[in-house]
Amino acid sequence: MRKSWLVIRPQQLPVSFHLDQRVPTVLLVLGLVTLTLIVLNVGQGEYPIPPLEVLKTILGMPSTNPDYPFIINTLRLPRTLVAFAAGVGLALSGTILQGLTRNPLADPGIIGINAGAGLAAVSLIVLFPTVPLFLLPLSAFAGALTVAILIYLMAWDKGSSPLRLILMGVGFAAVLNALTTLIIAFGEINNVSQAFVWLAGSVYGRSWEHLGTILPWLGVFVPLSLILAMSLNALSLGDDMAKGLGARVEWQRGLLLLSSAAMAGASVAVAGTIGFVGLIAPHLGRQLVGPTHEGLLPTAALTGGVIVVLADWLGRVLFAPIELPCGVVTAAIGTPYFLYLLIRNRKR
Repeated sequence: MRKSWLVIRPQQLPVSFHLDQRVPTVLLVLGLVTLTLIVLNVGQGEYPIPPLEVLKTILGMPSTNPDYPFIINTLRLPRTLVAFAAGVGLALSGTILQGLTRNPLADPGIIGINAGAGLAAVSLIVLFPTVPLFLLPLSAFAGALTVAILIYLMAWDKGSSPLRLILMGVGFAAVLNALTTLIIAFGEINNVSQAFVWLAGSVYGRSWEHLGTILPWLGVFVPLSLILAMSLNALSLGDDMAKGLGARVEWQRGLLLLSSAAMAGASVAVAGTIGFVGLIAPHLGRQLVGPTHEGLLPTAALTGGVIVVLADWLGRVLFAPIELPCGVVTAAIGTPYFLYLLIRNRKR
């Protein structure tokens, strides 16, 4: 079957983008699904709000109830947008890692990057509870980047081995999670309670301040990732092939690794350790638009946002009034999916 491609050549940039013809339609559908889930999530709660009233309030139109603007704009909308932003960051981080390592099982949670970000953030929450909120993504980014570099260097042996990367990552994650538990065990009870909620992967109580904390990171590294999509295509073929295509392998790999760690760290900082999003979203994206990263990256990003918003909504409605953290829901979905991927790759 012959594929159809869209070729985009911006006049201001000396690059061109080759997109599968399915990409615009898929992105449009995912955008509509995202808006629908945001409206449903914002309207859900002890004080239900009809979807039409949610839309009117978000758009700044007069509402029939004077309480709606406060409930929606102050309490619920920022929480939902933080969930979406965290899903975008984790999905892009996972997509980049899978491309760099040529390993379909790579994920910022599985190979230890989330654990590095988690250890740094928990240390800040428990040991230094008075520090400003904007320092949380910085510490999580530092932890994520440090672990990513260490894993890559220790797994390197005349080339990148997917098996060594996974094994190194699992080992690092175990050690870092043990250190996180140790810090929690000796922390002050109020700070420890906050850390436990955060570790479960929850967006409960998130505000506009939290959204403002993650957006600058996504605003820088999402465009950088999209610009480097062609380089990621080359690197996913192997170093020798990438060099033959004219890629500056080490420089481009470094930028992509930096982007992956930054987006994972910022997402973990504001939403906690939400697992498996970086694993599931790229695979779903490939099924929708194929493996070419120019189309895969934005598709996976929207898919990741949809997954976390949906998980947050399900966590609120499944056992209401008890609320499950969205990280628990993604783990319940992601664990069997991960086992399925292991079995499928074993049969190849």
